[in-house]
Amino acid sequence: MRRLRAFLFGLGILACAAGTAHAATAENFYRGRQIQMILSADAGGGYASYANAFAPYLAEHIPGKPRIIVQYMPGAGGLRAMNYLYSAAPKDGSVIALVHSSVPYAPLYGISAAKYDPRKMNWIGSINATSGICVAWHDSKVKTWQDLFDKQYLVGSSGAGSQMETLPLMINKLFGTKIKVISGYKGGNEVYLAMERGEVDGRCGGLISSIKSTRPDWFPENKVSVPVQIALERDPEFPDVPALIEFAKDRKTKQVLQLALFPFAMDRPILTPPGVPAERVAVLRAAFHAAITDPQFLADAKMQHLEVKEVSGEKVAQILAEAFAMPPEVVKAANEAMNLSGATGRTD
Repeated sequence: MRRLRAFLFGLGILACAAGTAHAATAENFYRGRQIQMILSADAGGGYASYANAFAPYLAEHIPGKPRIIVQYMPGAGGLRAMNYLYSAAPKDGSVIALVHSSVPYAPLYGISAAKYDPRKMNWIGSINATSGICVAWHDSKVKTWQDLFDKQYLVGSSGAGSQMETLPLMINKLFGTKIKVISGYKGGNEVYLAMERGEVDGRCGGLISSIKSTRPDWFPENKVSVPVQIALERDPEFPDVPALIEFAKDRKTKQVLQLALFPFAMDRPILTPPGVPAERVAVLRAAFHAAITDPQFLADAKMQHLEVKEVSGEKVAQILAEAFAMPPEVVKAANEAMNLSGATGRTD
C-alpha cells in the first residue's frame, strides 16, 4: 500500500511538473507575440460583439499575455475562414478563430466548398450555448405558431446555406408551414434593419443571444413577437412559446431536429488549426476556462447584453463526434429538409 501511495504521489508530481513545463514553454512562445483571432463574420453583428469582448480576457489569461487582434474574414458564411484555418493558417498556436457554429457541420452535409474536417481541428471552447428563434416585427400579422400556416410570413436571409434560410425551409418541409424566404441580405444585422424598415416580417433562424447583444431593447419593449422557438426545449425566458420539438410526431423527425440544432449547443466556438502542438492547445483551453469564468469578463458581458455559458473544448469535440456519427438516413433527411445540396454554406 505504501508503494502504491508513493507511486500515485509520484505521478501527481510528474503531472504537476508537466503542467508547469507546458505553461513555461507557452509563456516563452506567447510573450510579446500578437495572436490573430480570425472571425468568420463581419463587424457589427453578434459574433463581432462576442469576439471583441472576449479577446482581451483570453489574452490576459494566456501565459506570456500576448496581444489578440480580431481579424474579420467573412465569406461564404464562415467557410472561407474555416478553409483558411484548415489549410493555410500557421499551425503553431499563433492563429485562433471564432466561427459560426453551423460551419463545422458543412462537410457532414456534403457541401462541396467545405474543404476541411472539423474533427481534426483543435476546439478550445465555446462562449455560449443558446436557442434558435423565429421573430416577427411588432407590425407583422404573424404572432403565433398557427400564423405560420395561415398568414404570410416573409423572412430575410443572406442566401443558400444560411441558417436564416435552411431553418425556415426545414420547418416548412417537416411541418407544412408556409414561410417565404427573401434572400440577398448581407447578414443578420441587415435583416434586422429590413424588419425595422418593413421590408420583411422577420427572421427565422436567428439566435436569442444575437438579438440580445445587437438589439437589447427588442424583447423588453415587445418590438418583436416570437411565434416558435427552434429548439429541443423551451427557453425559460419564453415559457409560453412552443419549442419546435413539441410538434415532432415521430422518432426520425426528432432525430433530424436534433442534428439540425446541434450547432446551438456550441454557439460562438473558438478553435485552432489542426497540427498545433498539444501542449499549446492545453494551455489555450486552460486560458479559455480562466477567461470565461473571470468575474470582470462576466460583468462586462452582462453590461453588453452578451449571454455566456461555458462549453469546454472537449464538449464541443464530443458534440461534433455525435453529429458525424448520426445514421446516414438521418443526415440525408436533414440535408433534404434544409435544402443544403449544392449550398455554399453561407450563414449570418
